[in-house]
Amino acid sequence: MAVLVLLAAALWVGTGEFSSVGSEEAHASQARPDAPAPGAEPAKSGLRTVAAVTPVFEEHARELRISGVTGADKRAELAARASGVIATLAIAKGDTVETDQIVMTVEGAEVAAAVAEARATLAQRAQELDVAEKLFKSGNTAELQLIKVRADKAAAEAALSQAEAAADRLNLRAPFAAVVDSVDVERGEWVQTGTPIATILALDPIVVRAEVSELDVGYVTTGDRASVRLVNGQTMEGTVRHVARDASPGTRTFPIEVALPNPDRALPSGMTAEVSLFTRPEHAVTIPRSIITLSDEGVIGLRVVGADNVARFAGVELIDDTASGLVVKGVPEGVRIIVSGQDLVRDGETVVVKDAEAMAGN
Repeated sequence: MAVLVLLAAALWVGTGEFSSVGSEEAHASQARPDAPAPGAEPAKSGLRTVAAVTPVFEEHARELRISGVTGADKRAELAARASGVIATLAIAKGDTVETDQIVMTVEGAEVAAAVAEARATLAQRAQELDVAEKLFKSGNTAELQLIKVRADKAAAEAALSQAEAAADRLNLRAPFAAVVDSVDVERGEWVQTGTPIATILALDPIVVRAEVSELDVGYVTTGDRASVRLVNGQTMEGTVRHVARDASPGTRTFPIEVALPNPDRALPSGMTAEVSLFTRPEHAVTIPRSIITLSDEGVIGLRVVGADNVARFAGVELIDDTASGLVVKGVPEGVRIIVSGQDLVRDGETVVVKDAEAMAGN
């Protein structure tokens, strides 16, 4: 049997079939140079295929969210204008006062007497001037005498003005319409000039004071729309009325003020608030985050393709980051944005463009 097997093996080797074992399978497994790879889309004339979408332009207002605190529009600490005993005190905590309303009066009988005396003197000087002018016209008095009488009348007018000013200082008036926050004196108390009397707050409008970072301050201007959400859940609309030009030294942030209508003065000062600022609308496009790319110089941008199907890089500026995607400006008009294959093409390369929406639908 061993001899028979040896003879059969020698005959098989002699036929030459031994060298071709596995060769057919190897040749079959090698892909033809011009055959497409399994699962790959056949190329068209050697061009790369990309997916693109037509950009939808819209006017987008960037939203900035910052924290703030409500405060009075104006605040004043009223002080006594004259020394004396408080004769009347017409305010209490929580009261509302109007502009020029008298809130306190200091006793001053001698001041009132000085006013009466000055008025009587002025009346006398006026009569003397009337007589002197008649005499001068008739030639019965000298011009120097007339000049003296006129000077006396002017001095009497000045004395009356001084007396009335002293009398007015006995009255303390509210400089603006406000709410009385505190009262520091009582009726009958002796006060000196400059003694604190009361603190008043102007709460209409109420002002929300916040601070914007140095990166965002360039997007905020006076008159911009603002939405304010108070700690009690109330939301109000207002406008930016002031943007500081000098940054806070410690934080490098810029203070801003947002005015809110508060006609009934229901909103107090010192309440925490969240401010949403809406910047000037800009012509922009919302894109997926995944399609952002960089140029060779490190510039952020997109790959776009024009009507000639030639791909190129377009630099853009990021203006907002929303739940729908990145909002950018600078996308050229009349192009399509490459959303698939953008990292595989170069500037000036001609590509085969397919509609990304149509591909997604299939």
